[in-house]
Amino acid sequence: MVNELYPYIVEFEEEAQSPGLETHRKRKRSGSSDSVGSDAAQEAKPSAGLGPGSDPSQCSLPPNKGTDASTKKESLGHWSQGLKVSMQDPKMQVYKDEQVVVIKDKYPKARHHWLVLPWASISSLKALTREHLELLKHMHAVGEKVIEDAAGCSKLRFRLGYHAIPSMSHVHLHVISQDFDSPCLKNKKHWNSFNTEYFLESQAVIEMVQEAGRVTVRDGMSELLKLPLRCHECQQLLPSIPQLKEHLRKHWPK
Repeated sequence: MVNELYPYIVEFEEEAQSPGLETHRKRKRSGSSDSVGSDAAQEAKPSAGLGPGSDPSQCSLPPNKGTDASTKKESLGHWSQGLKVSMQDPKMQVYKDEQVVVIKDKYPKARHHWLVLPWASISSLKALTREHLELLKHMHAVGEKVIEDAAGCSKLRFRLGYHAIPSMSHVHLHVISQDFDSPCLKNKKHWNSFNTEYFLESQAVIEMVQEAGRVTVRDGMSELLKLPLRCHECQQLLPSIPQLKEHLRKHWPK
């Protein structure tokens, strides 16, 4: 599901009305470059991606302009469909079974950041019904297994959950360590998407589907992305992302 939070740039040329005038170039910008979806938009661009074991600092590199077959395939649809490409890529997969696949997030917001996706085509949380209850439980269990099996996770705390208004199409469960030590965490919206009620706990989603037969996302969720930066460990307010990251090192030393 895509919402209005995600910025885009439209460029167009307006031909001069008289021969003596040069062609003018105009630019129109919608929203702010400070966006949760800015990384997601890159999912559909030609990119080497972050396979298992890759250095997360690669997230800041420009997309590869190669023209191999996988690149062409990824460039075919809208960027919001990028997960459907990544989940089919063996280089991205860290676990799979008959129901789900786990991939590394291409733009991880922490030292460990995985996505658990069902093979079944489920567009968004709103499409979930009681028929998906066992699948949701399985996704949660797989997320916990990935944490258990991964090296270097024993001293870290994790959360499993969903974004209330995800930028990418296809239901996906985030499994993310709480250090938030990553160069890909760049702005307030990135931070608040994981550290406010915008991030729906996996167990809470399971309970909602079990009790009500659907997932309800309350109005005004997008406003949570505009909240001040606040440490999720001690609740201290920080004025900027660099200062927040420096502060977090006190809680999560390497």
